Amino acid sequence: MTLWNGQLPFYPQPRHAPGFSVPLLIVILVFLALATSFLLILPGIRGHSRWFWLVRVLLSLFIGAEIVAVHFSAQWSVGGMNTNTSYKAFSAARVSAHIGLHVGLEGINITLTGTPVQQLNETIDYNEHFNWRLGENYAEQYSEALEKGLPDPVLYLAEKFTPSSPCGLYRQYRLAGHYGSATLWAAFCFWLLSNVLLSMPVPLYGGLALLTTGAFTLFSIFAFASISSVPLCPLRLGSSMLTTHYGAAFWVTLATGVLCLLLGGAVVSLHYSRPRALRTFLDLSVKDYGSQAKGNLPLILSNPLHKHFGALDLTTSTNL
Repeated sequence: MTLWNGQLPFYPQPRHAPGFSVPLLIVILVFLALATSFLLILPGIRGHSRWFWLVRVLLSLFIGAEIVAVHFSAQWSVGGMNTNTSYKAFSAARVSAHIGLHVGLEGINITLTGTPVQQLNETIDYNEHFNWRLGENYAEQYSEALEKGLPDPVLYLAEKFTPSSPCGLYRQYRLAGHYGSATLWAAFCFWLLSNVLLSMPVPLYGGLALLTTGAFTLFSIFAFASISSVPLCPLRLGSSMLTTHYGAAFWVTLATGVLCLLLGGAVVSLHYSRPRALRTFLDLSVKDYGSQAKGNLPLILSNPLHKHFGALDLTTSTNL
């Protein structure tokens, strides 16, 4: 008995839900660990600033986790249907199953689940992933799926996304994924910069960095929506037609972009209208933040020997 890609054949392999991804799980665990660490030290912060820090840090961690996590999610565009369709090539056997299509920035997930799962003396529960990220060859993955003898519905949908398919779905969604991923990584960089600037006595630039983070996040949404909005070629399985719509990752990313714009706009507005309230929320010292919030004020230098020379005034005023 030989191995197939390091696995024994003829034995059922563990399958995961379409939204499950090891990198996605790692991202979630890392940001949860950061949030848990902050909550452990939160009781050590005195006064009302404890709650300001709680809101500030948890909001920031949510934004960062969402920007990174959606890269590995297959919920940008989803579709599903129940149908009665052929099961294997060169066989007249048909099965009743639920077929799902999940499109992400880096590839697609195709699921096939029997209703019921046990049909034709076997378990019908498939979850196959095909990548088009840089360095991956989608055509080779499709050829391997043919050699493995996957069910007809899975191969049919996977074939529609091959580079040689006349549908053009491969170029359409691959470009959408690449542009969306690039703009999201740019948003992540500006998110890091905004955290650094908001921890310094320069909240204005931190607010501008948050606005830029929201802009790049929305650019990823517009890139994916504009490219993937081209009408799909018909995806017909059995007597039913499979249609797709925007999934949870798309809408959560849109909400995060709007949230960044609102937070960045609030920081910039408070910087000019109510700098003292902004200083309180960000827990900045009056000494460090006062000069930036009030503009160019004169710097008073007093001579400590002034009290010994009553008639001699050595006070110097210098405008910076």
